[in-house]
Amino acid sequence: MIPQKQETAVQQQVVVEVPIEQAFKIFIEKFDLIKPREHNLLAVAIAETVFEPRVGGSIYDRGVDGSICRFARVLAYEPPHRVVFSWDIDPQWQIEKNPERTSEVEVRFLSETPHRTRVELEHRNLDRHGEGWEALRQGLGSEGGWPLYLQRFVSLALQ
Repeated sequence: MIPQKQETAVQQQVVVEVPIEQAFKIFIEKFDLIKPREHNLLAVAIAETVFEPRVGGSIYDRGVDGSICRFARVLAYEPPHRVVFSWDIDPQWQIEKNPERTSEVEVRFLSETPHRTRVELEHRNLDRHGEGWEALRQGLGSEGGWPLYLQRFVSLALQ
């Protein structure tokens, strides 16, 4: 019997009726509105989520008291086609400081017509997180994970 390889990624996609440049801009510049406030690792409420649009930048939450929780590093930034960032949150929903134990999220923007863009999100290498990564994959792929983020993105694109 050949053991079956477990899927180590979550993949989602949506189509929005906006040009590729606008879709990319909405995702990056309005990430604060895409990420739910209840997805919070701070000890206080989130005042804002910041997406620094450059390789080497961070994605972080700023608390109402000024505290900061950096949970991702921007690994590739290629407007308007793709962005890749690390996922520095472990299966216990704590910050992972070892980059070798983090996964990565790639968001690709593909122009279907001049006014329609397909957005493909792949959160891959989840097994790098070690023990418990399967539960992390399940949470990220569930209704309250990446599907929720993309639903909120689509709503912003309709405005």
